[in-house]
Amino acid sequence: MAAGSCLLLLLLPWLVTASHSPPGCKIRITSKGLDLVKQEGLRFVEQELQNITVSDLHGKEGQFHYNISQVKVMDLQLALSDLHFQPQQDLAFNINNASISLRFRRQLLYWFFYDIGSINASADGVHIHTVLQLAKDRAGRLKISNITCNASIARMHAGFSGTLRKVYEFLGTFIVTGMRFLLSQQICPSLEHASLVLLNSVLDTVPVRNYVDEHIGIDYSLLRDPSVSTDTLDLDFKGMFFPRARENQELENHAVEPVIKETERMVYVAFSEYFFDSAMHAYFQAGVLTIELQGEKVPKDLEVLLRATFFGTIFMLSPAVDAPLRLVLQVSAPPRCIIKPSGTSVSVSAFLNISLVPPGQPAVQLSSMAMETKLSAKVFLQGKALRVQLDLRRFRIYSKQSALESLALFSLQAPLKTLLQLTIMPIINERTKKGVQIPLPEGMDFTREVVTNHAGFLTVGADLHFSKGLREVIEKYRPASTTPTYPSSQPAAPSVDPHQL
Repeated sequence: MAAGSCLLLLLLPWLVTASHSPPGCKIRITSKGLDLVKQEGLRFVEQELQNITVSDLHGKEGQFHYNISQVKVMDLQLALSDLHFQPQQDLAFNINNASISLRFRRQLLYWFFYDIGSINASADGVHIHTVLQLAKDRAGRLKISNITCNASIARMHAGFSGTLRKVYEFLGTFIVTGMRFLLSQQICPSLEHASLVLLNSVLDTVPVRNYVDEHIGIDYSLLRDPSVSTDTLDLDFKGMFFPRARENQELENHAVEPVIKETERMVYVAFSEYFFDSAMHAYFQAGVLTIELQGEKVPKDLEVLLRATFFGTIFMLSPAVDAPLRLVLQVSAPPRCIIKPSGTSVSVSAFLNISLVPPGQPAVQLSSMAMETKLSAKVFLQGKALRVQLDLRRFRIYSKQSALESLALFSLQAPLKTLLQLTIMPIINERTKKGVQIPLPEGMDFTREVVTNHAGFLTVGADLHFSKGLREVIEKYRPASTTPTYPSSQPAAPSVDPHQL
């Protein structure tokens, strides 16, 4: 028993580490970002409450019969509202002292007097308190998993007109009380439907696992439920690229976990070395880190120099003296990314094979040399696309056969470096030009981006803006059926005698 307890204590640190996989990508939304979301969310709430459907109200009191129908919200005043983080996984949304203006059709019968027309009413002192619980769903996508809601109306007034106005004002208490009850019962179901169905359809637009190009894809699934403090909401994403031919391949993350401390901007996105390493590993596994130049694609000056360098070998192959040259540059191992406060670099090891390709004959290899290069990487954000611009910083070639041949290749160092800068680097940068999308919902973009390097990771601080409104995105991705269904246990309206006029 004691031995088992000791073993458990020894394994406990490993179990804790294993259960907390470090993210390759991390997003922090600050209170400033939440303020922007509140502005757009408030417009959305107004639109939803304007679409409230209130059931017809009918009944009688003595000789007074009434039927209220075609209830329509005319105006809302939601001046006092607040959206804030609520630890550990919640967003709290409060509306205080709001007012709702209504218009509905009346049918009234009092003894022998029958009257129809419209009534204007107003609900004042409307208080709505909702809490949205955020969680990771099975697909690894952020979702609103639950909502609690409380709504109340302090006062309601109805304006009557016509010959029986005094009678209506006396007996209208029944109508006002019933309308107040029905309206308050419809607010929360409307907001629940808006959150659990409509807002979740917007969150469905966040890329979780999608293809970057014809070779690789990226996994942006959440590793765990969001972490919410009083000022921030943190999301840990897997941030791993994979080759499309091996979509289930996993690359273990040994990189430093990004740590975001800033809160000045609306949003911060952090990327660890693992994020970039997995992209290069995926391209390597896909077999696309190879570039071939042959014939006219080889720069003329370099071709002359190569033929001069290997003159003796070419002369011995006299039938192939005029054969085209072929250069094959092939990365020999997955490149590695190094992020330091001073900048970001990429280390690449490759082979360069130089051959003659006589027409109709097998290729004749002149040399196979090893290359070690270091590229500087400029990481920047444009819209929602993370892009990388690479530039050659250091370059070295050497022979795999002997030190003597390495010395003979020294004269090729400068021209081959020029070849890489002028021919190869543009090809590579053209491939990275498209970039990869950051996991934000459709309609939301970054502005005023600033990239900051740290030891082992970099952060992009930015502000947010809505290029599309929530309503526009919802209408585009509206589920097939978004009609709210309310539980049958919903309290009935206070109608003693449901008599239709």
